Order: sequence, then C-alpha cells, then structure tokens
Amino acid sequence: MKKVEDYISLDYEIILRPLSQSEGGGWFAYYKDFKGVMGDGETPEEAVGDVRLAFKAFLEAALSSGDIIPMPSNRQPKAVRLNITIPENELDSIDRYAKTHGMTRSGLLQAAAREYVRLVN
Repeated sequence: MKKVEDYISLDYEIILRPLSQSEGGGWFAYYKDFKGVMGDGETPEEAVGDVRLAFKAFLEAALSSGDIIPMPSNRQPKAVRLNITIPENELDSIDRYAKTHGMTRSGLLQAAAREYVRLVN
C-alpha cells in the first residue's frame, strides 16, 4: 500500500473516551495502533472526525518520509513470543524510532521484517 486512501480504508480501531472537567471536558479519541495520533471535540462525533483528520495528516507525512505503516492490529494473526539478541545501542535506536512514529518496538520490527521480505522476494 502506498496511498493515503489505502490506509484510511482499513479498519484501524479508534479509542474514544470522555474527558473529565479537569481535562477540559468533551471527548478524546486516538488510534489504538498509533497512540500519537489524537483528536478531541465537544461530542464523540467531533472527536472522531478530528482524529481522522490527524490520521490523514500522519499518513501523508509518513508516506512522504518512506516510513513503514503497520496494518491494523486487529487484522494480525495470533502473536508468538520471540526472544532475540541485539546490541543495546541498536535496540535504543529502534525504540526511539518506534516512539517517534507512534509504534511499539514489536510493531516496528514486524513491519520492517515484512518490508524486507517483500523487497527481497
């Protein structure tokens, strides 16, 4: 997938919750798979609309930078735990990259492995 529309059409889960008065009231929404993609609004509908706009902007920036965008986690098969050995400085780099792109370490490594396999096949 290489177009914003391709990713927007996927079933990424949006988490929605009310904001307390101390948080300013209204509603807060974020994408489960992209914790840094957030939105808010006075109503649930406004919050969802806002987070969808943020997701579109995120996708545009990620695609223009050549970043790997993971598939929705709810479409992933059952996970299997894996133990690997990796130099600490490389792991730090992986964690920094994942954090700045709203991904988990596992999500980034999975996406990178999928992309590598796709490129070499």
